[in-house]
Amino acid sequence: PTGPAPFRMPVQWVNRPGPDFRGVCGTIAAGRVALGDMLAPAGRTTQAAVRRIIASGTDQASAGPGQAVTLVLDGIDVSRGDVLAGPDVPPDTADQFQAHLIWTGDKPLITGRAYLFKIGTATVPGTVTRIRHRLDVNTGAKLDAPQLALNDIGVVNIALQSPVAYAPYRDSRALGAFIMMDRATNATAAAGMVDYALARAANLHWQATAVDKAARAALKRQRPAILWFTGLSGAGKTTIANLVEARLLALGLHTALLDGDNLRHGLNKDLGFTEADRVENVRRTAHIATLMVDAGLVVLVSLISPYRADRAMARELVAPGEFLEVFVDTPLDECCRRDVKGLYAKADAGLIRNFTGISAPYEPPAAPELHLQTAGQAPEALAGRVVARLMDGVG
Repeated sequence: PTGPAPFRMPVQWVNRPGPDFRGVCGTIAAGRVALGDMLAPAGRTTQAAVRRIIASGTDQASAGPGQAVTLVLDGIDVSRGDVLAGPDVPPDTADQFQAHLIWTGDKPLITGRAYLFKIGTATVPGTVTRIRHRLDVNTGAKLDAPQLALNDIGVVNIALQSPVAYAPYRDSRALGAFIMMDRATNATAAAGMVDYALARAANLHWQATAVDKAARAALKRQRPAILWFTGLSGAGKTTIANLVEARLLALGLHTALLDGDNLRHGLNKDLGFTEADRVENVRRTAHIATLMVDAGLVVLVSLISPYRADRAMARELVAPGEFLEVFVDTPLDECCRRDVKGLYAKADAGLIRNFTGISAPYEPPAAPELHLQTAGQAPEALAGRVVARLMDGVG
């Protein structure tokens, strides 16, 4: 090091007790700040001068590392999760990293599954895209590993849904350490240390196009959306989805239907039915559905999609209000009675492994937009409910 560390403060809270006061609260991770200094949130160029520094309830002229402070800034929008820094030496930002992980979850790590990552004060969704290797704690050997189990230490690649300010852990514990949390329970699944940002994180940029989703939707005179039908095998997802699509077509809407079985004949042909393969099945389908929404379509997805975290990931790929989860709720014994494909009989006989509802779990939606209880209900009536709910915001 040739000089003092640059100023870094992860924003913990924005204090607004009244219209005349707005303070940005946090603990200084590095460097010093003084009255009149110019600061900016990481990743942005808008700057603001420090008007007040409040620590332990009193005003002071400056503050340094480890102090919990409230900064009053001139006219700048700052939120929890931002990192304040001097504009001359801004922190690096990225959305893809290599990192060391210590896995603490009861269930093994599955690549492609959506978790919450808390780094500094920012919490963003993301996934582990690759397990590079697992470390043998006795010998230090690097071992191939399809997954990480409880207390395993591994080196992984991580992709976040949005960039965050970071520093390698060797340089900054505050901006280099993170935890992973289970999306359903918020339980800590892993602790990690950032090694470095992946090169592709800096080299890949979103390409703007001349024609956007709004223009395509306006041409079709509709609001694009995803109708995500989830439920057990044999629950009636595809039957209802087909009826819904036919009615939407009659109303003049432009649609597409993505059926789980059909996708496994092509795009997802290489996937089996393990938990990891089901996660990947949902991930691919969700991204295809997102592209179709971008084309201005109403997309119907009929997929068992047994895990809440994976359905939440699909929801977050589109704008608020564009994702409607439709829980086709049919009792297991009724699904077994129907068994038009003979799958439940094979699963009971042990001929099919990892079969949802028999040898693999199904996590029902906690708060779906539509809960269709099929017992005693005609599919046509249930389809009518879906169309009515959709047309509230699409037509």
